[in-house]
Amino acid sequence: MPSIHFLDVTNRDGVQTARTGLSKFGKVMVNFYLGRLGVAQSEIGFPFLFHEVPYVRACVALAQAGAFGELRLSGWCRAVPADVESAVPLGLRHYNLSISTSDQMIVNKFRGRLDRAAIIGEMTAAVAVARAALGRAGGPPGEYSIGVNAEDGSRTDEGYLTEFALAARDAGASRVRYCDTIGGDSPGRIRERFAKLASAVGIPVETHCHNDLGMAVANSVSGALGDLDAGQDAWVNTCVNGVGERAGNADLLSCILAFRHAFGVADSVSIGDPVDLSWARRFGLWAAYAFGQPLPPAWPGVGRNAFAHESGIHADGALKDRGNYELYDDATLGPFPADWHARAGRVVLTGEYGGRAGFRHVMDGLGVSVAADAEDLVFSLVQLCASATGKPLTDDELRLIAGYPRELALLFPGLVGD
Repeated sequence: MPSIHFLDVTNRDGVQTARTGLSKFGKVMVNFYLGRLGVAQSEIGFPFLFHEVPYVRACVALAQAGAFGELRLSGWCRAVPADVESAVPLGLRHYNLSISTSDQMIVNKFRGRLDRAAIIGEMTAAVAVARAALGRAGGPPGEYSIGVNAEDGSRTDEGYLTEFALAARDAGASRVRYCDTIGGDSPGRIRERFAKLASAVGIPVETHCHNDLGMAVANSVSGALGDLDAGQDAWVNTCVNGVGERAGNADLLSCILAFRHAFGVADSVSIGDPVDLSWARRFGLWAAYAFGQPLPPAWPGVGRNAFAHESGIHADGALKDRGNYELYDDATLGPFPADWHARAGRVVLTGEYGGRAGFRHVMDGLGVSVAADAEDLVFSLVQLCASATGKPLTDDELRLIAGYPRELALLFPGLVGD
């Protein structure tokens, strides 16, 4: 039976959010939380960019050491052979290669540099480079994948979109990403287009929906249902807390909750990822802190009012049986974090300018054991990561540093010897 999978793009599309930012260590933490949540794949960033290289190397090492569970790591590249060639040496096994396909973009972005035929030519050449590199790396095909992105797919006519997707499949792509780049699609339309496209090409079509009309989650669910209508697995792109360009992307938790609890959906779909929502609150609230974007009180699942009742009729009903006014149990989303750095009153912290006494006090208080031969490195990483984030480190961040210091040291070239 076809199933639903989640491919989170926080570390690529989410970090492109205007007026905010996330350190490379913060991007590592996104992968850590996605692994704990049981998400299938993380698009970790741009492996062809020089400033992403140490971070990508650290992530590959962390994944090999088990820090991210079964999470698969993928890199985003333009569908340009040179981008892929730059990325290949870093050891990623999954790629998404992107190029614009709509007439709007061909005329007003490429401006004569590429036409429809040239776009397909560029894309298939990039897929060929990726496929050859992954083949040389060895291992069965199931251990690597190539996705091709049709940027502005929602404004691309069906005939050319099908031609593009068939060319991607024939070149070796295992999925095609349909990007609703400007967020203008609607649930009925996107389901129909996904069903037609997935039926025509015989491979899954990924959802990638922006929220300009407030419909990113609804469109993601509907697009995924179109995949299932065609007998294909569905791959849903998400971002934590709905961050992303302009009005954002489809929120990860909202999409998971919709597939689990939405009427007419939950009883007809199967989630293929081992999702563990007990990490949802910790991830959502960590992300709000790390991005500097507080969650609205009414944000689904993790907003502070998501399970709050005050008016008389609602309070009376909720006190009698939470099921009267709540769709699902808030306990499934895990506890609200109570981080060391957020304690009120007298508190000793560790960070960029902290010393050994404070460092040992905090680690002891968290019950984190640091081996004597690793203490210097862990202490240095605490200082460097706190400097990179510009904020006090959270409990989960400190635990990750203590657990995987040698892998995290790759974020900071020169910190340890080769």
